[in-house]
Amino acid sequence: MGTVYKVNKGINKSIEFKGLKAQYIWYLGGGIIILMILFAALFIIGLPSLVCVGLIGVLGTLLVVNIYGLSRKYGEHGMMKALAKKQLPKALKCYSRKVFMRNGKL
Repeated sequence: MGTVYKVNKGINKSIEFKGLKAQYIWYLGGGIIILMILFAALFIIGLPSLVCVGLIGVLGTLLVVNIYGLSRKYGEHGMMKALAKKQLPKALKCYSRKVFMRNGKL
């Protein structure tokens, strides 16, 4: 009897979790950890717990909506490309002709 092997068809695909792609999963996880730390700090300071829960709830909702929006807008690698495009100069200025002269050689 032959051996049956299971084929994994998602080998080179990026990670996706409930619509979030690639690095956005990490951004959401980091944001949630920061919100938990903020909640603990506000609670230790002495703010009423309902105020803490309400503030963290609003900030958490904004975080999730924002990250899902980034994931939808840029996709897997688009945000990195957009950030790299911002670092390109608008124009290059050259004040010397030496760059274009190669001693008569082409």
